[in-house]
Amino acid sequence: MKLTSTAATILTSAVFALSACSSDSPAPSESSEAAAGSVVVITTSLGSIEVELDEEAAPETVKNFLSYVEDEYYDGTIFHRVIKGFMIQGGGFDTSYQKKPTKVALKNEADNGLKNDIGTLAMARTNVVDSATSQFFINAADNDFLNHRSTKAAEYGYAVFGKVVSGLDVVKAIESSTTRSRGPGFSNAPVEAVVIESIRKK
Repeated sequence: MKLTSTAATILTSAVFALSACSSDSPAPSESSEAAAGSVVVITTSLGSIEVELDEEAAPETVKNFLSYVEDEYYDGTIFHRVIKGFMIQGGGFDTSYQKKPTKVALKNEADNGLKNDIGTLAMARTNVVDSATSQFFINAADNDFLNHRSTKAAEYGYAVFGKVVSGLDVVKAIESSTTRSRGPGFSNAPVEAVVIESIRKK
């Protein structure tokens, strides 16, 4: 599938290709017993979002994400990249836009069959396939061009590992934030910071 110029620009933009700012930046599955038992609450300054994680489809990604949750790593981070009609991204920078240290990079599980549909949770990364660490995004649209299409680096895709089960209105509120440029790597930063106050297992 040939990407539109807009989609291509998005895929190579500064924060999904976060090496440009010295960072590691960017379909709901049927419920299983494992997935149903893992729900996290993302408490933000604009409200709470509940996400059901899919350990069955993305075991390593979920394990990695929960390790950050258990460390309370996300407390006080922000949604630093917000694009209406696309996605909201966070989990790597504090309110001063300082990058937080991360753990080792994760193997990309984008080939798990889950799609980057509206309301799904996925890992952000650089252009390197296996480069995701802490940053994640919530899709605000059906972003088919982010799905796994082949083993080629440019078509490997972004790993989905959960879906919003409550609080999609909060996602929409964040998505609707007025944004501005804060310099290289932060061209879509909310004018009023959207803070991730905490992420906890429910």
